[in-house]
Amino acid sequence: MAFFFRFLSLLALVLAIAAGTVDAVLSVSSSSVVLTSLEADWVAVDPGSLTLVEAWINHYIHPQAWQSGLAVIIQQPAFAIFLALSLLLWMIGYRRATLGASSA
Repeated sequence: MAFFFRFLSLLALVLAIAAGTVDAVLSVSSSSVVLTSLEADWVAVDPGSLTLVEAWINHYIHPQAWQSGLAVIIQQPAFAIFLALSLLLWMIGYRRATLGASSA
């Protein structure tokens, strides 16, 4: 199970690097800092799924969960969200190194 979480952590890290690279290229080309939100990236990839997720959360959980929780989170820069997710998944999948055979 630890391998699964470390693999998901790697995928989140790759997404963070990709989002950061896109923001860096846009920042250099516009001569100002550009930080793309996760919401903007999500809409660019699949706009219909964002409205489906919002409707599902409003129906099955609570409308306040979307307005106060997830809507605030997805407005943050995409690279920061993916970096935080990568760290969280890595911490879940972390295993201490086993010490070899102990010599007495």
